[in-house]
Amino acid sequence: MVLHVRGVLLPDDEVRDLWLVDDRVTFTPVPGAETVVDGGFVLPGLVDAHCHIGIARGGAPITSLDQARELAHVDRDAGVLAIRDAGSPYPYPELDDEPELPRLARAGRHVAPPKRYLRDIGVEVGAAEVAATVAAQARAGNGWVKLVGDWIDRGVGDLAPAWDADTLTAAVRAAHDAGVRAAVHTFSESAVEIMVRAGVDSVEHGTGLSLDLIDEMARQGTALVPTMINIATFGGIAEQARAKFPGYAEHMLALRDRFPEVVRAAHEAGVPIYVGTDAGGGIDHGLAAEEMLLLHERAGMAPIDVLAAASWGAREWLGFPGLVEGGHADLTVYPEDPRHDLRVVRAPSRTILRGRVIR
Repeated sequence: MVLHVRGVLLPDDEVRDLWLVDDRVTFTPVPGAETVVDGGFVLPGLVDAHCHIGIARGGAPITSLDQARELAHVDRDAGVLAIRDAGSPYPYPELDDEPELPRLARAGRHVAPPKRYLRDIGVEVGAAEVAATVAAQARAGNGWVKLVGDWIDRGVGDLAPAWDADTLTAAVRAAHDAGVRAAVHTFSESAVEIMVRAGVDSVEHGTGLSLDLIDEMARQGTALVPTMINIATFGGIAEQARAKFPGYAEHMLALRDRFPEVVRAAHEAGVPIYVGTDAGGGIDHGLAAEEMLLLHERAGMAPIDVLAAASWGAREWLGFPGLVEGGHADLTVYPEDPRHDLRVVRAPSRTILRGRVIR
């Protein structure tokens, strides 16, 4: 079946007609198409560029494909039609082309230091094994690997890099040699500096970024996925840790409090920023709209820039063409202009995925 859509196409800001032929977009009229949208504001489907459909609520690995499907459906029903799973302890390549699910860009398992990450989530290895493990996890994903750049070091009572600088730099090189991009989890100032200077492709969270590093990221084109919903949980993390690790607790609070200005400075410097919720474990799925609102309200990003970070810009970054000739037939429609009131992204009036009406 061929579908016809008419509405204000963003970011072009003009009323357009487009036709969805199977899973492709065309602007050439197709006789007999069924009109499924006539009015409203049309966006390429939203993206959650950092979530985990391989991790169940509470933090345990999922144990079946049905669990992954269920979590992906939650995101899809919120208008997210493409996902980058930034590390999954459960392999699910069978879902890459499943027609009812968002498009998937996947890392394999997190590559993490021994006993210094979330239990059962990562492949925990010593420094000598990191590069080989990265190469193995590159094969397990479909274009990304996920590195744990830092975590609490109980011996020092604070955040510390996962491995030494040479090992972390070699890990990025191993990812690139394997033909994939590297994303790094990092909170601390020291680890994020190592990873940015090593040429990592995306910084996840990035609370420790300095102005100098922000400028370097802008020069390199290194992306930032701030996961502001995640950073808002730092207060609870700090309180749980305060009795044993007071220095770590204060550090986490300081990182949380300065983070909106870090994201604002990164945006103003031209660092590519993308929407990611870090859903999975302690954060619910389906919250991409809330992350978008935080980027606007707390980090000061203009609505049009937030929309780019959640839609056409993020899709281009991940290799999922938007609403262009021959692009993917994924779109969300909103009854009002989200550039004027970003809150409308909470409730799409029409969602079409892979050329099929979802709602």
